[in-house]
This record gives sequence, C-alpha cells and structure tokens, in this order.
Amino acid sequence: MRYLYYPGCSLEGTAIEYNLSTRCIMHMAGVELVEIDDWTCCGASAAEATSDLLSLALPARNLAIAEKMEDVDEILVPCSACYLNLKKVEEKTRGDQRMMNTLNTILAEENLRLQGRAVVRHLLDVIANDLGAQKILSLVKHSLRGLIIAPYYGCQCLRPYTVFDDPEVPQSMEPIIEATGAKAHHWDMGATCCGASHMNTRMDVGIELVAHILEGAKGADAIVTVCPMCQMNLEAHQRKISHWRHAELDITILYLPQLLGLAFGISEEELGLNLNLSASDAFLEKIQKAA
Repeated sequence: MRYLYYPGCSLEGTAIEYNLSTRCIMHMAGVELVEIDDWTCCGASAAEATSDLLSLALPARNLAIAEKMEDVDEILVPCSACYLNLKKVEEKTRGDQRMMNTLNTILAEENLRLQGRAVVRHLLDVIANDLGAQKILSLVKHSLRGLIIAPYYGCQCLRPYTVFDDPEVPQSMEPIIEATGAKAHHWDMGATCCGASHMNTRMDVGIELVAHILEGAKGADAIVTVCPMCQMNLEAHQRKISHWRHAELDITILYLPQLLGLAFGISEEELGLNLNLSASDAFLEKIQKAA
C-alpha cells in the first residue's frame, strides 16, 4: 500500500509524537508514505474566520501539488483539522465547476491546477479499513491484555463528512484496540466535543467539556485520540480540572498509533512517548507488565 502523506503543521510542532508514531506503525505494516512536496498550512481553524475563499485556496494548493506528484490518488492525513479542511475542498469542488475554476485561477499563480482526482483519507480510516483488525493482530508482539482503553474520536474526523464511521455512535477504533489485546472502554463520550480552541478563548467552556470526557473515562487505563487539538485539550489541563472538580481525573492520553506501536514492540523513544504530557509511569509499568 502506498499513500501520499500530508502531515500538517501540528505534526511538525506540538504533535511531533503523532508524526513519529504514525510513520513507525505504517512502516511496520508495509505501508509507504510519500510526503507531499512543499506542502503548506491548510488554514487550520483561523483561515475561515478571515476569508471563506482563503480557507479553500490553502488546502486546494496542497491537493493540486499532490495531484502533480505521482500516480497515487489517496492522501493520508493524521490531523483531524487538516483532514477536514482538505476534505472540504474535495467535496465542495465535486460537481461545482465554478468553484473549481475560481480556485484554479488562484492556483495558476504557481502554475498549479486542481483536477479533482485526489481522495483525502483520515489516518483512522486507513488503519480501520485498509489495514484492519486482522493485520493489526498479525503485527502484535506485546499483547496489551489487561488494559482498558477509551477510544476518543473527537468531532472533525467524523463530521460533517460521514465517510467511514457513524458520527453519533462511532465504532471504527474499537476492533483496532481489541486487536492489541486490550479491551475498549464502553462509554458515550467518544464523539463529544473537547472544546477545541475554546480552551484559549473561553476556558470555562473548554474545561467543562473536557471534565465530562475525563470523568467518563473513569475505569480506563488510557484514552486514545486521533487529533492534535483533542490530545492537547485532554492532557494539558488535567491538574486544573481535577482541582476544580475535587476529584483525581489524571489519565494517560495517547495517540492511537502510539498505542499500536507499543503493541508492535516499537520503543517508547521511537514513538515519542517522552513528548506526551500525560503518559504516567503507572501506565507505562502496566504496559511493560502486560508485555
């Protein structure tokens, strides 16, 4: 299997461990990732507040570069915000020749042209549907039996494009978790919002939302995420939320490929676990004991 790869800005900054672990597990699974040449920011959440057209032109540039590169149509994107922005261009230009022409007028400044050939895929979609639980099981060297893992999807990989999972009752992560030997924590918080950037603009709102998620994970050994914003919100404010709630709500937060990498026998250093803010010693000791 071979995919074009769009890491996005977060995976080269605050979410380096997501990039490291994604590359590690894909290499072990025999998947080749070809990074898009000269990729640039997709606009994240800021571009749309500035200009609707800018929020489409920025991801369109990356799609146009990807379409020039190789005879590979599928683009693997780990970051949920990046996935949403690139997917939006794919969806909005499908059947809308006027929008396609507008974007191509902008892209012509760099001698680029969007053809509408590229298909944007979220990392979770690729893991769940192209690799699948049986492939994951075949790669497991250290069973995670005895661990309970809460799957947290967040909003942007599920909504508004219902490409690979049900946004109200997502289930794509559970078979993957259970293929490692761990049990999936059964809860109804997996698709709820973590507050996203409200943690910076309306912290009271963000903390309330994250608190409900952390409380819902009681009984689990860790929460796994597939989004840098969710990861940051869930792990960076645990002490403050625990103090506010008068409860111990500390819990390890991992990216899904980090969890898989541990089951595959990849070292903690290669997976960037030292960069996680909430990978507790107790959790790592339990991992070692399970192995």
